[in-house]
Amino acid sequence: MTATPLNTTKSQEIFTAAQTLMPGGVSSPVRAFKSVGGQPIVFDRVKGAYIWDVDGNQYIDYVGTWGPAICGHAHPDVIQALHESLDKGTSFGAPCAQENILADMVINAVPSIEMVRFVNSGTEACMSVLRLMRAFTGREKIIKFEGCYHGHADMFLVKAGSGVATLGLPDSPGVPKSTTTNTLTAPYNDLEAVKKLFNDNPDEIAGVILEPVVGNSGFIPPDAGFLEGLRLLTQDHGALLVFDEVMTGFRISYGGAQAKFGVTPDLTTLGKVIGGGLPVGAYGGSKEIMSLVAPAGPMYQAGTLSGNPLAMTAGIKTLDILNKEGQYDVLEKITKKLIDGLLAIAKETGHEACGGSISAMFGFFFTAGPVHNFSDAKQSDTAKFGHFHRGMLERGIYLAPSQFEAGFTSLAHTEADIDKTLAAAREVMSSL
Repeated sequence: MTATPLNTTKSQEIFTAAQTLMPGGVSSPVRAFKSVGGQPIVFDRVKGAYIWDVDGNQYIDYVGTWGPAICGHAHPDVIQALHESLDKGTSFGAPCAQENILADMVINAVPSIEMVRFVNSGTEACMSVLRLMRAFTGREKIIKFEGCYHGHADMFLVKAGSGVATLGLPDSPGVPKSTTTNTLTAPYNDLEAVKKLFNDNPDEIAGVILEPVVGNSGFIPPDAGFLEGLRLLTQDHGALLVFDEVMTGFRISYGGAQAKFGVTPDLTTLGKVIGGGLPVGAYGGSKEIMSLVAPAGPMYQAGTLSGNPLAMTAGIKTLDILNKEGQYDVLEKITKKLIDGLLAIAKETGHEACGGSISAMFGFFFTAGPVHNFSDAKQSDTAKFGHFHRGMLERGIYLAPSQFEAGFTSLAHTEADIDKTLAAAREVMSSL
């Protein structure tokens, strides 16, 4: 499988024009390929495990619109349901029956959720859950972890991951110091650092928020006992534990990371998969806590497009597909084959690498590791990753354009897709 020069003439033309119309030519920073070099490819269409760009090149996709496409792009059942919903209109700005159906599915699946509020993005969900944490506890300070990304709201842009890490940006200009004064940070997987923060700020911390499996600094799973330790610490100090499962929810298991690891937080944020590829977010928890949310209670949060019938419809059908027996076994098998193969090839070709997977989420770093937190992840050879990314792209494999992003598989990926991916990886790593 030798690389052939990619014809990206149309992509280059479109992106050049985009740079005069949008900041950096993109609507989200990590799409810009800044950390891997070259210009981004412009998509034309997607189907199953594959994407096609505007120049007609086909790729095996391991980004999956950054997580939602767990059933595969443009799944026929989802598309059919959306067509039927479209005939009824695109937005109501009023209650729709689909909200009840999806809410019931989420509540039945996710251990911590007894009531749920739908919003339009993961950022919106995390902003809202922060306000709810503070309203419920009467406290203002929160703890987050270095390299964990919870959206682009001011109070979360402190040692954040995702595009902030990819682009090497400092804490964002435009964020008032007063806004982040109450945001405390600790290294991921470091319980002692969290204990110290609680001891140094007695009765002031509303809660702890984290990605239970980090995906925005690359793929970093929790150490044994870490999530359990956070559960005990927050209970001991009268604080809330919040799992940001925007990425892990319905991806690493049907009930998310909390079901996978058997640790139940007080509140959970969701997104991505529950919208089946349409804009969506949600937050939920016990009835006691969620009853504070307006109009049931005094904590205000609203959204014109929240509970949009199209997003609800796509989410319902996606969860229907995922809830069939054996689906996560399929995802586990295909993803493990991919990451085990990548790590074996790296070793054979003389490259230091480490990584892992859980269900349909994976990642690897060009460093000997192990990687327990964002500081460890930053030891990776990002220049090497950039060359690897380009080599894979030229062989028809589309990976996230950053060393610091997790990868995603889907039910549409086949053994043949994995074999082709590993053959390409062997060629690229042999040439690095």
